[in-house]
Amino acid sequence: MGRASFIAGDWGTSRLRLYLCDAANNVLETRHARGAAAARGEHERMLDDEIAAWEAAAGPLPVVLCGMIGSSIGWVQVPYLPAPADPRALAAASLALRGGRVRIAPGVSCRNRLGAPDVMRGEETQILGALSLEPELRRGARLLCLPGTHTKWVVLRDGAIVEFLTAPAGELFDLLSRHSVMVRDGTDEPEPHDAAFDAALARVRDLPRVELLHRLFEVRSRRLLGELPPDHASSYMSGLLVGSDVAGAAALFAAEAAGKAWLVGTPELVRAYSRALRVFGLNAGVIDGGAASLAGLGEIHRLTQRGGEQRATG
Repeated sequence: MGRASFIAGDWGTSRLRLYLCDAANNVLETRHARGAAAARGEHERMLDDEIAAWEAAAGPLPVVLCGMIGSSIGWVQVPYLPAPADPRALAAASLALRGGRVRIAPGVSCRNRLGAPDVMRGEETQILGALSLEPELRRGARLLCLPGTHTKWVVLRDGAIVEFLTAPAGELFDLLSRHSVMVRDGTDEPEPHDAAFDAALARVRDLPRVELLHRLFEVRSRRLLGELPPDHASSYMSGLLVGSDVAGAAALFAAEAAGKAWLVGTPELVRAYSRALRVFGLNAGVIDGGAASLAGLGEIHRLTQRGGEQRATG
């Protein structure tokens, strides 16, 4: 590993992950801190405090940030870049602060396949990183899935984001689990159960024309009548939500998927979505979400530094 070259930061709503990187994007040190929502207008000061020791040792360093730090709850609101958006366009649309020493990645907007407006912020950097880590994604039409609170289904064409669709599967699961009587009645959160998750996936597969709204209450009724153990209800609910998400996307994006969807996310979510993809006839490619974020931040740094050097020599 080399000496410190720049600082990369994934600054989400609830957590900040900072990485001190060398010129080859190797991580030298890491730091974790509060998310953008908790900074309450003190984002700039918080960043300075977190990186002070690194800059005391290495001198002033370029900083590249992505996520909710560029939203209305962040340091400054960075405009969404309309799709199609390729890597160079994403880097060029990043907002420069402090004379260009700090850059914040843009979000991306589109008009999705359902004719509705859609937006992402933070995921565009993961996609940029996925393109760097997996060359196959740069050629032809590809379907990506970034599972999470707001799962993104993304169509790439020749390495550019051309369209995406958001499914709030994770948020619905959290709301139904914590603020309804569907899953549990004030009990602790149970461990995941694959059998219950798979049973719910099978229900979605076997009754493909039934709307999700007409399935949900069976989580409670099966639990109350003894057909579903109480500690399996959470996994069954997850299976219904994930299964409905994947079934809908598999139908909408069948041409782009061509039998395969690439998953970019945490190991737990990737595992769940991989199981669902298999049930609905799709193979899964897997890219670690954290590695993708870091690679994407590195790409923004590389492309913006190169652009600055070209302007300086031009």
